Amino acid sequence: MTIGSEDELEKLKAAGRIVACTLTAMGQALEPGITTRELDALGRKLLEQDGARPAPELTYNFPGATCISVAPDVAHGIPDDRRIEAGDLVNIDVSAEVDGFFADTGASFAVPPVSARVERLCRDGRRALWTGIRSVKAGGELGAIGRNIEAFARKNGYSLIRNLASHGVGGALHEEPASIPTWHERSERRRIPEGLVFTIEPFLSLGGDWVEETGDGWTLRPLGDEPTVQYEHTLVATPRGPVVVTLGD
Repeated sequence: MTIGSEDELEKLKAAGRIVACTLTAMGQALEPGITTRELDALGRKLLEQDGARPAPELTYNFPGATCISVAPDVAHGIPDDRRIEAGDLVNIDVSAEVDGFFADTGASFAVPPVSARVERLCRDGRRALWTGIRSVKAGGELGAIGRNIEAFARKNGYSLIRNLASHGVGGALHEEPASIPTWHERSERRRIPEGLVFTIEPFLSLGGDWVEETGDGWTLRPLGDEPTVQYEHTLVATPRGPVVVTLGD
């Protein structure tokens, strides 16, 4: 989607606020003993009470309102009766449609107590995301996002998952431009048109570089079970830089 009016931008921002607030509330509810199904039910309730439809369910008939992945899983985890335990690393991905506009956000949460290296991984996962966001401007190189994220990752001793990419969003959950790399991809030559709506979502890892599906048709896990985090925002490219619509209140 390319935003063409202030009205469209306001509608996208409304969707962004709803998914952001839902993600925040789910993160606050995350504690030992809660099941991922209970956490998903909270997410569904919050989305629906704000007039939003869960995008994974709407788009792909995903078996849940949100994706909740408990390490070593990193993405597309199916909510079930698994109980969260102290020390778990949990990724929550929330996306929804509101009034014809889609927004997508996600974050990883470490349930205390966790090691210092996992705390650092979470902190640097957020830093990697903002490194990518600061690379965005209308007319700029799409490849600058991944180039700068990879430079940050290498400088700080991390790897990046290379078969999970960012994507266009707005008119649908996944649309053009498809497969926006969050790593340095030498063949990437696309530019960023003004008003483009897309996500940035690096998967920063302690050694992993590839994920595979675990056998349930959805859940993705690094090949060596390496601790991995994902942080994601939906944004719009403008001549003044990015407008992030999933920051919440």
